[in-house]
Amino acid sequence: MLRACRRLFVTFLLILFFNPLAHASEKSAQDSKGAPIDVMGKVVDHNKVSTPFGYVHLPRILLVDGGLYAYSSTKAAVNSGDFVKKDGALVAASGAPVTLDLSITSHLVYVWLGLILTLLITVSMAQRYKKGVGRKTEPEGWFQNLFEITFVFVRDDIAKQNIPDDKYEKFVPYLFAVFVSIAFMNLFGLLPWGATATADITVTAILAFITFVITQWNGSKDHWEHVFWFPGVPPLMRIILTPIEIIGLFTKPFALAVRLFANMLSGKIMIICILGLIFIFADIFGSIAGIGVSFFSVPLTAVLYILKAFVGLLQAYIFALLSAVFIGMAAEEHEHHEEGIEAHA
Repeated sequence: MLRACRRLFVTFLLILFFNPLAHASEKSAQDSKGAPIDVMGKVVDHNKVSTPFGYVHLPRILLVDGGLYAYSSTKAAVNSGDFVKKDGALVAASGAPVTLDLSITSHLVYVWLGLILTLLITVSMAQRYKKGVGRKTEPEGWFQNLFEITFVFVRDDIAKQNIPDDKYEKFVPYLFAVFVSIAFMNLFGLLPWGATATADITVTAILAFITFVITQWNGSKDHWEHVFWFPGVPPLMRIILTPIEIIGLFTKPFALAVRLFANMLSGKIMIICILGLIFIFADIFGSIAGIGVSFFSVPLTAVLYILKAFVGLLQAYIFALLSAVFIGMAAEEHEHHEEGIEAHA
């Protein structure tokens, strides 16, 4: 077992080293005058997906001047004559502005992969439990045991601890789906050719928006009273506190989105920069210097990969935990102290 783990680790290091090298060489051949490595180009969204065997170009769907245009790729859109490529973006040849870009992107593909994997795993395990495996008998196999540990962890340590006892069960499916799908999206970025969908603010903003909608939809009467009325608080103070509470409704999901986005983006950039030292030194001082730096960069990158895997799981946990905290704060019933105040008055 130990020998197999060592072989897997060595294989991972080889993939980690040679795959970026191949992509960097391809990029250098296309643009020899460019920088040795394009850091932001590696983390921004693209209209193609990188694989170990090359690039897969994604469909372009654009709404221009009331008309919907669909093409198999960016190249097909340009070849049609309806669009031209300008500063890396498609622009209508007629000069009309692009009203809406509905194109499939690499980050969207990895979001779909994370959600589809979560759905397939959940449905597969549900079928097992319906048959009695894990319900009438012990769970079978390491995968079902891992699934059960994860589900029980989300139910007992995230949902039950932060949401009232009579309401937490209906939020467990959402929190479990959020935790697992975000974990998948974060870990996909560890693949040398993969993309970290959660390093895109639009992705994390949508996830935070879903939590926001669920939170406000399930807010109790007391929750809304404490936002707009503040029982037991003098009227003059309500004028000050109500705007603060309304702003607080939106700052919570904002912080939720930015926290996940910033952590995943910074980790991705750090790995690219450290591994990119190989190409930077090779470009400035020659290939011998690049090879020499690789003995430092590759092991350090491997360590950062392990750290990033931990951070990816941690950030998925934090997102699910804070979602549960926000839902619990909105769903719980508050105690009013107006009568006590009036009695003292």
